[in-house]
Amino acid sequence: MRALRQRGRITQAQLALQLGISPSYLNLIEQNRRPLPAMLLIKLSDILQIDLKTFSTDADIRRTGELIEVFADPLFDEDDVTTQEVRDLVATSPVLSRAIVRLFDAYRSAARSRDSLAARLSDGQDLASEETLRLPTEEVSDLIQHHANFFPVLEEGSARVSRDGRLDTGDMAEQLTRYLESHCGVRVKLDQADAMGGATRRYDPARRELTLSEVLRRGSRNFQLAYQIGLLTQSDAIDGIAADPLLTSDESRALCRVALANYFAAAVLMPYDAFLAAAQAERYDLELLGHRFRVKFEQTCHRLTTLRKPGHEGVPFHMVRVDIAGNISKRFSASGLRFARYSGACPRWVVFAAFLTPGEIRTQLSEMPDGTRHFWVARTVRKARGGYHAPRTEFALGLGCEVRHAARMIYAEGMNLHTREAIVPVGVTCRACERMDCEQRAFPALQHRLKINEHVRGLSFYVPVDRC
Repeated sequence: MRALRQRGRITQAQLALQLGISPSYLNLIEQNRRPLPAMLLIKLSDILQIDLKTFSTDADIRRTGELIEVFADPLFDEDDVTTQEVRDLVATSPVLSRAIVRLFDAYRSAARSRDSLAARLSDGQDLASEETLRLPTEEVSDLIQHHANFFPVLEEGSARVSRDGRLDTGDMAEQLTRYLESHCGVRVKLDQADAMGGATRRYDPARRELTLSEVLRRGSRNFQLAYQIGLLTQSDAIDGIAADPLLTSDESRALCRVALANYFAAAVLMPYDAFLAAAQAERYDLELLGHRFRVKFEQTCHRLTTLRKPGHEGVPFHMVRVDIAGNISKRFSASGLRFARYSGACPRWVVFAAFLTPGEIRTQLSEMPDGTRHFWVARTVRKARGGYHAPRTEFALGLGCEVRHAARMIYAEGMNLHTREAIVPVGVTCRACERMDCEQRAFPALQHRLKINEHVRGLSFYVPVDRC
């Protein structure tokens, strides 16, 4: 509140007068010694012309998590920054908190550039190219999170296409092909895998021709047809969203357009109202929903995270996709769960255990260090290009929610969601995790200095013996 007042160049006396309170009471609020009543908050938003979301607790939690991860970097090992100090910083200096995160992003980018330049120098390569401040994937993930993974303009666009194309649950491929030909002037054809050169979809704007690979199954073929319709019919809406200042490079904006066209395709194949009604009726049975709407497991999970229409929401899910090395390639959270931004994820998450039983759904009831509990569903997904020699890649996908929503999912049937024995203690990432009794700890914790006793072996090299 103090930062917002100072940014607006208003004195305490002036703001107190406009709020109808005494300067001393305003001072107590700014010092965190008095709460900010709802009526004063509404007045404040009008006076300073600010969005009430500025005071969102969720935003503070996310920023706190980011800063904890920042200060977990070895760069700050000698500073002994505590979690409470980070929380205090976020609460009293939100602008400074954001600036520190941006500065750390720039620092990491400079470190990546340094390593890249050193590698190119050692190999005698050209140094003309430059690194961007942040990876395009990170910027697009941040934009999707900023919009809560809900884009009303694309939902409306998909509804128009469905209405104009008279799309139903019949032969969707034929209907989408007909729409491309009649409304977009695009001819669709199939071609052999060898002729596609490893691609599954190619569009030639000059010839107005879309070519799909023979390796695409029915659901994937439908998705690629809907994707192309999105690029052609929703270009203004997609470009408008991609013009967000959060995206700082052409690569980020191009990747964003791909993500938004994918969003549109999912909205066409899984119309909002029909899909939400089916999800609720079938208690979020992921595989059954995939069969009904003829989409893949991953596409089903994606769509469930987008059901955020005000007053007509589904379960607020978080979703993450990882490879077997622990790299996070997709992440989104509507549940409040924070994913690591600068380092790997907690190995105790069930999403990693999914690799042990490929193709089978696994569940987990987890608890974060702050006491929040989540219910997880995880399964591996395989991407293949077709043919014996075609490359195959395998990922694990995790979908979860706060435990208070778990009973709405079929996977929680028969589970006691309140017993301590069923809970798996997890964290976000090792450096930021406060748990000192974890045998899977891979790095020392930020909150505890590393103590080595060469004569005693504990749970882990990074767990003090007196904690075992």
